[in-house]
Amino acid sequence: MLNVFIAEDDFRIADIHEQFISKINGVRVVGKALNGEDTINALTEQPVDLLLLDIYMPDKLGVEVITELRTKGLKDIDIIVITAANERNFLEESLRSGVFSYLIKPVLLDKFVEEIERYKEYKKLLNSQDYVDQEFVDSLLITNSNEPQINEQQHPKGIDPLTLKKVTEIMDHLKDGITAEEIRMKMGASRTTARRYLEYLVSTGEINAELEYGVVGRPERKYYRREN
Repeated sequence: MLNVFIAEDDFRIADIHEQFISKINGVRVVGKALNGEDTINALTEQPVDLLLLDIYMPDKLGVEVITELRTKGLKDIDIIVITAANERNFLEESLRSGVFSYLIKPVLLDKFVEEIERYKEYKKLLNSQDYVDQEFVDSLLITNSNEPQINEQQHPKGIDPLTLKKVTEIMDHLKDGITAEEIRMKMGASRTTARRYLEYLVSTGEINAELEYGVVGRPERKYYRREN
């Protein structure tokens, strides 16, 4: 279960975001605050995985809250900024501080859920291995990418439309799931390339990924076509 804290000076918006969270499995709101100081105090007293943070609050800017949290050693809290602030400097400062995502209000339910689900997938993948290789790092960075979602005109860097279509067609004919190694053989590509495309499809919500534990060895990541 992922613990989420909401820092939002408008209690009505905070309640809406809490309602959004209630629709997502494996995530719960453990607290809310209407200003920066209460947010910092609360986060020093309870474990939180993800902070939903507004920029404009009555006593502190959200970017100031981030700095104070890191100064106090609270570096394990991930942050999604949700704000009406559209000044570029706030975006730049937030990104330099390592926020997971930056959402401009008003945020619709679909977009909100999409970002939380992406964060869940990122945490799941990050926690799946104690030791990493380049393939794992590449997959993680794709999951934590804010690249545009797939459409007919535009794809993220490193995603070729024809190759993506081939991977999608392979997944369409599978019922029992497939590993990156198995799809690599069907694609005629490297395992790193296969996993890059699979993780991209996970990020767009077209397929799911699960860790499966064998009799011996480390768990293996298996991909399934999402049921409508």
